[in-house]
Amino acid sequence: MERLYSPWRSQYIETYDKMEDCFLCAAAKNPEEDEKRLVVYRGKKAFIIMNLYPYNAGHLMVAPYSHTGDYTQLDDNTLCEISQLTKLGIKALKKALNPDGFNLGYNLGRVAGAGLETHIHNHIVPRWNGDTNFMPVIGEVKVISQDLKDIYIKLKNSIREILEERYVEQD
Repeated sequence: MERLYSPWRSQYIETYDKMEDCFLCAAAKNPEEDEKRLVVYRGKKAFIIMNLYPYNAGHLMVAPYSHTGDYTQLDDNTLCEISQLTKLGIKALKKALNPDGFNLGYNLGRVAGAGLETHIHNHIVPRWNGDTNFMPVIGEVKVISQDLKDIYIKLKNSIREILEERYVEQD
């Protein structure tokens, strides 16, 4: 069996066991640190956060404020808001980065690929035609072509504009 490695995730894996708190819970508890922790939007029951170790530029996660790894334990209002925030995240990514498609999904449990199995989160990974290349396989490097802070600002602005447009449409 051949193996493909993702060494760009090693920084996360190496620090995971040393974390005192779940990084999603830490982000949820500290709204004054949203920019530092890459939280792009806060809802009532869930929030949108950029992945610090993205698979692609603009990789987002939508997570509930409540700390649970069990999808079946989420109440209907939380599930509904996660779905609404996923939709908002997709719209913001389309507006800010113009991807050609998306991968969406949950990794429930370690065997399913969850890097953080104790706090459920939905991934939104923007995709572009030709975004796979030889670098991760041959060079053991994942190339992210844009700065996280630049993307953060673009996404915050896009979300603000989308919400303003929605507000104007309702009047």
